Amino acid sequence: MGTEVASSRFNKQDFKAFEKRLQEETRLLGTWFERGVFAEEHPRGGFELEAWLLDEDYHPAPCNERFLEHSQDILVVPELAKFNVEMNGSPLPLRGRALEIMARELDRTWSRCREIAATLGCRMLMIGTLPTVQDQDLTLANMSERERFRALNEQVLRLRRGRPIGLDIQGRQHLRTAHYDVMLEAAATSFQIHLQIDARLSKRCFNASLIVSAATVAAGANSPYLFGKDLWDETRIPLFEQSIAVGGYDSPECGAERRVSFGTGYVQNSLFECYEKNLACFPVLLPAVMDEPPERLAHLRLHNGTIWRWNRPLIGFDAAGRPHLRIEHRVIPAGPTVCDCFANAALYFGLVCELAAAEQPPESALDFAAARRNFYAAARNGLRAKVTWLGGWRGNIQDLLLETLLPLAHRGLERLGLDAAVREHYLGIVEQRVRSGRTGAAWQRAYVEKHRCDMAALTAAYLERQERGNPVHEWTL
Repeated sequence: MGTEVASSRFNKQDFKAFEKRLQEETRLLGTWFERGVFAEEHPRGGFELEAWLLDEDYHPAPCNERFLEHSQDILVVPELAKFNVEMNGSPLPLRGRALEIMARELDRTWSRCREIAATLGCRMLMIGTLPTVQDQDLTLANMSERERFRALNEQVLRLRRGRPIGLDIQGRQHLRTAHYDVMLEAAATSFQIHLQIDARLSKRCFNASLIVSAATVAAGANSPYLFGKDLWDETRIPLFEQSIAVGGYDSPECGAERRVSFGTGYVQNSLFECYEKNLACFPVLLPAVMDEPPERLAHLRLHNGTIWRWNRPLIGFDAAGRPHLRIEHRVIPAGPTVCDCFANAALYFGLVCELAAAEQPPESALDFAAARRNFYAAARNGLRAKVTWLGGWRGNIQDLLLETLLPLAHRGLERLGLDAAVREHYLGIVEQRVRSGRTGAAWQRAYVEKHRCDMAALTAAYLERQERGNPVHEWTL
């Protein structure tokens, strides 16, 4: 979805031509999986951080065009709304002090962005759902000036045949509203983790990513409030799923697949199954035909970018033009701080790499339906969620993290070759957060309960602590 398109207007011939290219590139990709052409390297990590621009009253500030003009940084790009930007990191092999190096890079980018925002009278904030954002902020007037965003909006509404997008989230309170464009999506910001892996391990790593999603979303939850309502610990999950509610084709092989979803099953043979499903089950949203050879997979990659699985397979190319496979882990919210973000990344990388290397594939010991139930229970209830683990274990995810998953993550990071001090530092942050129960979501609720404050006061207090840089389990009330 980072690919810009020339126009937001399409006709039947555009769709026909795009679909022909998409079919051709999907067939080509199938031969690549059969021949094993993907780069085989040590696993690499990367990230994207979505952030908010705030005005002096802690409300969204729609000024990302001026912000980006001042920034001139190719790693900082626009997001859907004018009050959001995205910061990207340089991928690194996951060995040595890689996590620390990536965190320092994001720290530098974040500091520069804060300085630029200050010159515009704004502040920067990383959080899952902004407590002060209101439904009336999420309008087309606040959509970023990019053709691909306008095209996305028009095509989603076309597929919905003009029906409004309904938002219905039952959490601690109940939020129900109707919206007439895709801007609801802009209320959900995340820290997206990328894991580049050898094709031979890709199936195991993808299935492991599904299994560990409950743990990462519970430990990283930071999105309890939306439009003044107290909802899920990670309200981003139902918000994003409902904000792009278009669905797929009505055919038996597609089941109840949605464009934003946890999926409908484990991968059985290879990640190519996801791309086959993309072709079979999801109508094209952005039929922008490009002057690119089939080997660049430009249309396949653009189409995949309009299907937002919580764990999404990606195909990229290295400097030599060799294709590689990545998994984009999308379940974790932004914030509360840079060190919290990379603690969450350490948990994800360690768990996936250890489970993928296990003698018995974990997907054989936990059926997909249980993994899916775990994920939504954890998104709703955070560390209080009751989950099922391998072999039928049933209990609280907080206990599972402390007793089983954190030791697994330590072994996984050691297996990768991460420096011992770096492993201890970042997984230590996760351990203290989980042991104390002080996630970003828990801190926000505790602050509101203690101070009986409004959402602006909560946001101000959150921002003050974020700017100090301490991990959230150390934040005071």
